[in-house]
Amino acid sequence: MTFPHADHTTTEQGLVPPPGCPAHAAGGAEGVTRLHGAAAETDPMGLYEKLRAAHGPVAPVLLEGDVRAWLVLGYLENRDVATRSTQFSRDPRTWHGWESGEIDPETSPLVPMIGWRPDCVCADGVEHQRLRGAVTASLNQFDQRGIRRHITRFAHQLIDEFCESGETELVGQFTEPLPMLVLTHLLGMPDEDGPQLVHAARDLFKATETSLASNAYVLETLKQLVAAKREAPGQDIASVLMAHPAGLSDEEVQHHLRLILLAGYETTANLMANVLRMTVTDPRFRGSLAGGQMTLPEAVEQVLWDEPPLMVCPGRWATGDTSLGGQEIKAGDMLLLGLAAGNVDQAVRQDPSTRVHHNRAHLSFSAGAHECPGQDIGRVIADTGIDILLTRLPDIGLAIAESELTWRSSTWARHLTALPVKFASRVPESRDLLAPLPAPPAPTVGMPAAAPHMPVPEPRVSWQARLRRLLRLR
Repeated sequence: MTFPHADHTTTEQGLVPPPGCPAHAAGGAEGVTRLHGAAAETDPMGLYEKLRAAHGPVAPVLLEGDVRAWLVLGYLENRDVATRSTQFSRDPRTWHGWESGEIDPETSPLVPMIGWRPDCVCADGVEHQRLRGAVTASLNQFDQRGIRRHITRFAHQLIDEFCESGETELVGQFTEPLPMLVLTHLLGMPDEDGPQLVHAARDLFKATETSLASNAYVLETLKQLVAAKREAPGQDIASVLMAHPAGLSDEEVQHHLRLILLAGYETTANLMANVLRMTVTDPRFRGSLAGGQMTLPEAVEQVLWDEPPLMVCPGRWATGDTSLGGQEIKAGDMLLLGLAAGNVDQAVRQDPSTRVHHNRAHLSFSAGAHECPGQDIGRVIADTGIDILLTRLPDIGLAIAESELTWRSSTWARHLTALPVKFASRVPESRDLLAPLPAPPAPTVGMPAAAPHMPVPEPRVSWQARLRRLLRLR
């Protein structure tokens, strides 16, 4: 991999600090910017813009351990890389860094994110189609009504735990546990596995010295699940993966469960936190929701444009020498998709402050053959969970000054660490125990089969109407 000359990387003022500056550690070999550390954690979006100003739509960067990579910043360039699999492979074994000794596969915290696994993310062509077909079938077995029923029950259970107190911290008490509860249930796992998996998933994405251990814990937990489902299959993702005609091995099933669990949890938890932060800190955003100018699904899409839950997506590997965004890419080079940077590229958004919530052309779920197959499940978890929270607690407000909010950033994502809120105390609502997931509907000919009898829910006043009424009273 050949980076531009060192002089080129230091021409942008502020991109690489001068010698002796406390922030000088942000610069790596030959002045190339590190995509981790204090500078990246403090203001990742600002860092992306400095890289764009210095290098254009494709910039050289360093990962943990000064591992070299190209960060794709341009919207069109991101789509080009994501959709041209013959030139940019998803198989990390193509990377020259394994042979050059640039990374130690036994100890590097990057391995859980960039290492090869027997799943569809690390495959191209026919093999990708075989594996992806099984994943798609396992996710498509659930209709959105059935999923919403489980999200609704889990959301009410979580809210019941704090609604009497009049205050809570939403990240730890709602936006993190809800997606994991739903996903573990859909995968066929016991609910009690959720809390430890939340911790392991968060740690894995940090790329710290404990990431390898967290990855091993997740894999071992899923290995036990596969063994259990071989003995007693059910109506869940694990069982469908094992029974699919693609003939997945137990190891392939295990790694696809890991993929669904980690990708679905990370993106959905961050998305919910970002939407709720906007709701309690931005009066215009909340007013648009309450007044009907913007629906909750539209608000989710707006946040997906502005604050993608996964800011950088690993990775693609060049199958041959090529050029991209003015840079010379060599065979075996690693490329990272800069989803957040691409979403604010002036080539597609002249004014980032202009609302684009009707538009789903953002990069937040990647693009091309590897576009996230579970994005609609993530959307329905976010839409349903947030709607229930705001319906039950329409007067919810930030409990601290907005300036006191803090984030934790890694190379891949930026997490709101806490979202303390307050509201009027309310009595918990009793909920029935969870019923098993319904079987997928059988094919019908002519008139559809009659829907099973469902209890008629009590009429509820929408949270928008309740919020408007509270605003009038004030």
